Amino acid sequence: MGDREADQVLVERVQQGDKQAFGLLVSKYQRKLVRLLSRLIRDPAEVEDVAQEAFIKAYRALPGFRGDSAFYTWLYRIGINAAKNYLAAKGRRAPTTTEFDSEEAENFDDGEMLRDNNTPERVLMSKQIGDTVNAAMDMLPEDLRSAIVLREIDGMSYEEIAQIMNCPIGTVRSRIFRAREAIAEKLKPLLDTAPDRRW
Repeated sequence: MGDREADQVLVERVQQGDKQAFGLLVSKYQRKLVRLLSRLIRDPAEVEDVAQEAFIKAYRALPGFRGDSAFYTWLYRIGINAAKNYLAAKGRRAPTTTEFDSEEAENFDDGEMLRDNNTPERVLMSKQIGDTVNAAMDMLPEDLRSAIVLREIDGMSYEEIAQIMNCPIGTVRSRIFRAREAIAEKLKPLLDTAPDRRW
């Protein structure tokens, strides 16, 4: 049995409700997907987040997977789309090519983007911000936390969240706004923002 056939057996098991079969697919392809995404996204922590998002989207879409292409081809397409969506949300573009060496980067107009900006201070600040966001989310009331997780982590639309939470869209918007405000309040000391600005 080849890779594609073995994957298809696992896919069919997942479609029949076997969550462990999906875990096997994740184990098999996680490193490959992370390697692929790291060509598009530079920050390793962000790469891990986008990879996780891709697997979540794949899991949700798996009931409709018909096997017209190999599972890994389908998964990679989801991963690439997740990376593009992530970069678009951050106001960045996916690189069209990454084949520059460090000497070319010095003279390259966009060379600043190719330099390593992960100084120890920046890495520490990123960790502190991440820890602060996680702690702030843990302190949120359940309804606010659910709304913000469904929107920001699961990437659901307001309409989908309203259906899941069984409430009007206006309530969903209000909960997400209040959650963002509470998180922003905890981040202010770290980000040293002006009092009238959220970020």
